[in-house]
Amino acid sequence: AAPVGAASFGVKHTEGVSVDVVWRGRAEAEPVPGSGTRWPLQEGTVLRFSMSQASTEVNDNKVTVSFYGEEGKPITQAGIFLTGIGISLDVDADQDGVVERNSPNKASWTWGPEGHGAILLVGCDRDIP
Repeated sequence: AAPVGAASFGVKHTEGVSVDVVWRGRAEAEPVPGSGTRWPLQEGTVLRFSMSQASTEVNDNKVTVSFYGEEGKPITQAGIFLTGIGISLDVDADQDGVVERNSPNKASWTWGPEGHGAILLVGCDRDIP
């Protein structure tokens, strides 16, 4: 996706985003440090974005990639706005007919008629190769 003539790139991001630079064949990602760092454009280079908490509003985080030519002159920038979505599985853990977000029985499970907790069945197989 790099523009013609680009030889390197730099990445800036808001505080709520983590960005790693991964090269093909490298097992470990290299975290993106502060501004000013540039990486050479190589085939198989991947930027991996992540957020550790939900956003407070839509598009409140951003990643900007700057592309540079052979001489280090800026060519162009590409940006993406991100919105972190919080997902929570809430259940009727104490089986009283009420789904509670912070039920103390959510973290444990006890078998039997006086039991509590939820059973979650997850299909982790690969239906479509």
